[in-house]
Amino acid sequence: MKFGQVENPALVDFKLPKTPYATIELLKKSKKRKAFEVYVGCAKWNKQDLKGFYPRGTKDELTYYATQFNAIELNATFYNSPSKDQVSSWREKTPADFKFFPKLPNQISHFRRLLNAKEPTIAFCDAISLFEEKLGMAFLQLHDNFKPDQFDRLVSYLADFSKEIPLAVEVRNKEWFSDEQILAQYTALLEKERFANVIVDTAGRRDMLHMRLTTPQAFIRYVGANHPSDYQRLDDWLEKIIEWRDAGLHSLYFFVHQNVEQESPLLSAYFIEKLNQAFDLNLKIPRGNGSEGQRELKL
Repeated sequence: MKFGQVENPALVDFKLPKTPYATIELLKKSKKRKAFEVYVGCAKWNKQDLKGFYPRGTKDELTYYATQFNAIELNATFYNSPSKDQVSSWREKTPADFKFFPKLPNQISHFRRLLNAKEPTIAFCDAISLFEEKLGMAFLQLHDNFKPDQFDRLVSYLADFSKEIPLAVEVRNKEWFSDEQILAQYTALLEKERFANVIVDTAGRRDMLHMRLTTPQAFIRYVGANHPSDYQRLDDWLEKIIEWRDAGLHSLYFFVHQNVEQESPLLSAYFIEKLNQAFDLNLKIPRGNGSEGQRELKL
């Protein structure tokens, strides 16, 4: 993942901002559930990106991936909307506790820019509904140049979006975050429609680290910099999640990216172990079994 990449991560202030009052208030209004739902995964499951992760001779990457993780941020659907048969096949290859988080196709978000997108949206939602209980949450990632002056377009699109499909939204243009009134208008829309607000933690775009939740589900896309600071950043996220859980957070959906993705399972393993300890969970901890000598990922 190259978005937000910088030449020298050591120069970046990675400190997490304080949680906005509006987020704490929203969480407090949500009835705290006894069980804390936590899903952690990578963005992709293919061998090309996750080099060294798969045992030699692995024939089906998804089947193996699902023995190591309980979730996948399904970026593949951004480039090609899946068929119903494809979704059914993916569902059948994974265990009962596994969840998919598919990205809406770029035909909708980037090429049509939410206009005249009813037909492809319905087709996408019909297909991913076949994930059934394994559907975590779809997410809509808007183009970098989709600005607040197109807010009405977003309002119309979300109003028509299927209420049967959980959805998170990620805006990227800097103008969404540079004006408090614009950000408040945007988050009010998501709260009204009960859609999650995606938080992105990446080195070159600290403005996207807004910490503004619009549902009691936190959808976080963490982009490591292939730098030693990646681990301290995850420690800081753990403290933030503890704060949110104490306030009433129901669910955590946390996806680990890297500029060089092969290190994503290693970072994920580190973070999952910390989550297990902090919240008394029993999440799978991914282990490296790659062709480079059955190596184990160091925690």
